[in-house]
Amino acid sequence: MHIPDGFLDAKTWLGAAAVSGVAVGYGLKKTGEALQDRQIPVLGVLGAFIFAAQMVNFPVGGGTSGHLLGAALATALLGPWSATLILTTVLIIQALFFADGGITALGANVLNMAVIAPMVAHCVYRLLGGVRPLSIFLGSWCSVIAAAAATALELALAGTVPLSAVLAAMVGWHLLIGIGEGLITCAFVAFVRRSGLLAATGPYDEGEGKIA
Repeated sequence: MHIPDGFLDAKTWLGAAAVSGVAVGYGLKKTGEALQDRQIPVLGVLGAFIFAAQMVNFPVGGGTSGHLLGAALATALLGPWSATLILTTVLIIQALFFADGGITALGANVLNMAVIAPMVAHCVYRLLGGVRPLSIFLGSWCSVIAAAAATALELALAGTVPLSAVLAAMVGWHLLIGIGEGLITCAFVAFVRRSGLLAATGPYDEGEGKIA
């Protein structure tokens, strides 16, 4: 799902970067208000897990790649704004040190995977009354599809690939990837519940939205 350099025109990547910058800035503010010292280790472990999961990529067409995302998982455990910061950090490291996603396209990649995906997962959790197996699976699946669709739209707006072609490739593949994402997220959340790490995250609430 990472967009490389040269696939977006200036108006598209600048616009995406502006929106992402506002969202990440607000995320820093919200996370600073809600994050507790005991949650920091959970944030670090999640960041490492998501980084490793995202490094396994395969091409899906239109110059983009598919991989597990982790946005719904981070949202379930630490809320959407903390998830935004975790995913943004992962994406910056990938772009700067591993050439996974372009530098000019970083704002678009952050928008798709670190802003849109966590917010979609959060909305699904709220709609279904919290983080439970069904909502975890659907939130994961929907977050992946939403991020893939946003990627396709940006490539089409930039004139890189016709919307019909890139949308079919991205969403088509991620319909399947989303199933795997949902199953892995459900399994990881179940592990967290059993391990006792859940005590460091607190209940899913209106302010941040964390696992119950």
